[in-house]
Amino acid sequence: MNLELKLDRRICGNVLARWGEELRRNPLSKGSKALPFDLHCSQGSAGRTGEGLPYINAEGATSGPEDLMQMMLEHSKGPGHPVGRPKVLIFVVAYEAEAHLEEVLSRIPPGVFEFETEVLVIDDSSRDRTFEVGMRSASRSSQHFTILYNNENQGYGGNQKLGYAYALRHNFDFVVLLHGDGQYAPECILDLLRPLIDGRADAVLGSRMLPRGQALKGGMPLYKFLGNRILTRTQNFLLRSGLSEFHSGFRAYRVAALGRLPFQYNSNAFHFDTEIIIQLMLAGCRIQEVPIPTYYGKEICRVNGVRYAIDVVLATLASRIHCLGILYDRKFDIEGPSNLHYGLKLGYRSSHTMALQAVAAGARVLDIGCGPGSFARELAKKRCRVVGVDKFLPAELDAFENFRVWHEEEPWDLDLRDFDSVLLLDVIEHLKEPERFLDGLRHAVRSLRGGPRFIVTTGNVAFGILRLQLLLGNFNYGKRGILDLTHTRLYTFRTLRSLFEQCGFRVESVAGVPAPFPEALGLNRLSRFLVWLNNALIRAARGLFSYQIFMVATPTPTVDALLDDSITGSREKAGAVTR
Repeated sequence: MNLELKLDRRICGNVLARWGEELRRNPLSKGSKALPFDLHCSQGSAGRTGEGLPYINAEGATSGPEDLMQMMLEHSKGPGHPVGRPKVLIFVVAYEAEAHLEEVLSRIPPGVFEFETEVLVIDDSSRDRTFEVGMRSASRSSQHFTILYNNENQGYGGNQKLGYAYALRHNFDFVVLLHGDGQYAPECILDLLRPLIDGRADAVLGSRMLPRGQALKGGMPLYKFLGNRILTRTQNFLLRSGLSEFHSGFRAYRVAALGRLPFQYNSNAFHFDTEIIIQLMLAGCRIQEVPIPTYYGKEICRVNGVRYAIDVVLATLASRIHCLGILYDRKFDIEGPSNLHYGLKLGYRSSHTMALQAVAAGARVLDIGCGPGSFARELAKKRCRVVGVDKFLPAELDAFENFRVWHEEEPWDLDLRDFDSVLLLDVIEHLKEPERFLDGLRHAVRSLRGGPRFIVTTGNVAFGILRLQLLLGNFNYGKRGILDLTHTRLYTFRTLRSLFEQCGFRVESVAGVPAPFPEALGLNRLSRFLVWLNNALIRAARGLFSYQIFMVATPTPTVDALLDDSITGSREKAGAVTR
């Protein structure tokens, strides 16, 4: 215990020691974007070789390191956190940073090296002596340094990909991104690491906008400040987020979180930073911001501001369009195989509201392809008893009376005679052999009475928007929607009816379903009006304006069922004759 406490005391470093007590009383993890005490940017050279560089001075935090050490010791034993000393990678991106790199490396706080720490510098094919400076700094240090050189320039984003791949390959717990040009203060590394170490975050972003007005006081040019604020507000609006800044290059990540992100598909340009934040959001990772000082000196700015702004906005829009299921973008496909992205569409005319109305109160329902269980929860409000079937376990398992895992290639052995309704909501298009599947269901009815009503929905591939896209040469699959990546069959009104009739079903009714505008715009007057307008157009031209197809069908008796009935009836008739 004494040894552990001694190690933790060194880990804290000067900054965390001064901030520890205040952070414990007023943690930033509850959405606060400002520190509970004043943050000052001062000029000085305390403990550094450079002059005129800002450092953080948190006045008012009077506690010593012991309390914070104990907190870190307790947190390090929590579930999902590294046991013992974490493995930390300080990743320095460098391009023609000969004039600044040595000083940046010398300013890394000694407390950082009380972790199992490695400093990785990747020189992105600089034309100056950046690599030589890095090697000289490494040779003069007693710490673990690795200096790499890219034979071809990878770009700012491409260089980051290499560093994060290095962190994953060597099983680091955390990685800190630091620029080799001195724009960001290495003294703040411990502040970025702390929320990761104590388990409160998966990514920590250094923000120059905290507290408000600090960036201008630190010397950020007004035009850059305004551009930063406008871009950040635009991105927050589009992503429904609340970050104070998207555009700081000083940040730290939990390496396990990076392992869930397809960052290898991101841009090699400067808006890589935006794309990886969006990926973290889509993955549900916990993101925190900590204040960092602003510094603008003699380093060369290599960012084309206009091009960068356009790229950032386009990347943000692309993520939204991807999430709406309009166009697929592989780098924003974070979830992997699951059914959690299939949400419930209620409160307006949709496939779900129409299906809900078609099921009688108190009915016994078989929900095939039941998804996360949200629709079963709505059926339960109508006193329905629901049995769920899916290849994934539902998130709301308690919504079902019974549930079974089933895959298409498995034989269907569930007796359907006890059910009043069978739901195939957005299922038939996922099947490789829908004919065989429907034959199996029809045989499972085992009845001459017509069996349960089958309520079916699927996308309409003849929808007008898709026709227009095809005219323009586009046929874009997506995560959701008519051209879902997992769809193996596509249907029109005619082909869906033909499928069921050829498989021995009697089609009772068919209707068109309008596009789910509230999914994109929210449930408001505009989206309700668009649904109403779409519904009116469906009445005029159903095949052109229907986003989905809604159908109710019942199975006709199979030949085997008719033969069994004939045999049974013949026996009864023969018995009556003999009497």
